Amino acid sequence: MLTYSFENIGKESIYEYLYKCIKKDIIEGKLATGEHLPSKRTLAVNLGISTITVENSYGQLMSEGYIYSVPKKGYYVADISGVAKIKPVKHEIPRIIVKEQTKYESDLSSNRTDPDSFPFATWAKLMRRVITDKKEALMKISPSEGTYELRRAIANHLASFRDMQVMPEQIVVGAGTEYMYSLLIQLLGRDKVYCVEDPGYSKIARIYASNNVKCCYADMDDEGIKPDAVRQCNADIVHISPTHHYPTGITMPVSRRFELLAWANEQSDRYIIEDDYDSEFRMTGKTIPTMKSIDISEKVIYMNTFSRTLTPTIRISYMVLPPHLAALYHEKLNFYACTVSNFEQYTLASFIEEGYFEKHLNRMRHYYMKQREEVLSVLKEDKYKCVGKVNEADSGLHFILELNTEYTDQEVKQKLEAEGIHINALSEYYHNKAESISHRFVISYSDIVINKFREACNKLIDLKQFE
Repeated sequence: MLTYSFENIGKESIYEYLYKCIKKDIIEGKLATGEHLPSKRTLAVNLGISTITVENSYGQLMSEGYIYSVPKKGYYVADISGVAKIKPVKHEIPRIIVKEQTKYESDLSSNRTDPDSFPFATWAKLMRRVITDKKEALMKISPSEGTYELRRAIANHLASFRDMQVMPEQIVVGAGTEYMYSLLIQLLGRDKVYCVEDPGYSKIARIYASNNVKCCYADMDDEGIKPDAVRQCNADIVHISPTHHYPTGITMPVSRRFELLAWANEQSDRYIIEDDYDSEFRMTGKTIPTMKSIDISEKVIYMNTFSRTLTPTIRISYMVLPPHLAALYHEKLNFYACTVSNFEQYTLASFIEEGYFEKHLNRMRHYYMKQREEVLSVLKEDKYKCVGKVNEADSGLHFILELNTEYTDQEVKQKLEAEGIHINALSEYYHNKAESISHRFVISYSDIVINKFREACNKLIDLKQFE
């Protein structure tokens, strides 16, 4: 008769403890294959527990294949001789070092946005209404390309703001541009050569590399990426930010854009990925037309995100595919689930369609213009004129500060970090370090506190690194 003690089982249930005891005896061979087990009632009486408890234990053992039952005869030990008896091996747990994010007194190159600028009240109101009015739609699985309501809202926004005439069926919504890049690689092919700008945002090249595709770098001049450099690396796909390049701030003139479109038209499998980074924040004049809007040969894939206009924590991005690529996407990749929740998609669609997004953009442009003027005014003060020269474009939320210093970029960063100040050097964005330009640093003013910026300028002077 099976006998087990239940004195020290702790918080574990009796049925679970009994199940583990019998399972252990079977694995260790104390209960032989084919051995007849006590009936539920007999074992319950012997152990002083309920019949239901024994029944639950036997049921779990049966579901896992350790015992089986024969009608009107009872329970028997199953044959588990085929199960390999693996001796436990004690593995040494590796030490995982998670790099903590350094907290700086002042971060001059941060792309964060001011938390107070997010329209929390409006967003909460729309989300409550979406939850109330769209209960059924919220519970339905979104199409792989995103809800039609959001894609329609984006198409209307692009028509009014960027003069782009696109259909909702051309738009694919996803959680962040990094995810969209991986989709494009699957859509366009891993056998293609993807070309990125040098200098440029380093994460783009890293994403291509992590997806096991060949990535090359093309040098830039004052008009953007060089078409000759694109040809030299035998690129099939060119990834560019023509409206406002990061980090240089260059805006590509229309002549260079047509040069690249001509390059793409030379072969049927060539495409241009237009990353419209920061396009919403052009500080003077009208917005620059997109390459997509002048593309008549279906060669441009347009990409943008709401992370910059709303907040980086809203991971909603989208791409506009040429009609033939949109059809190919639906044929090849529509098995993917959309990575943005329906709750966020419907809320954002309402935010755009009801005019809140346009109002928010206008408010943020005014806010950032004021931020820009205040930051630049500090550098124009007599005390700080020695800091350096400002090189800026008319769009985006950053500029380049050329420091008057004889220190290397790395030395400048180290000295400033010792003072609690973080700053990125332009040279850090170059793949070809031989072509990099020294003593130029990226200043992003989207989240700069003016008093902190003035204190940072004081520490720059205190370092005595300027002539």
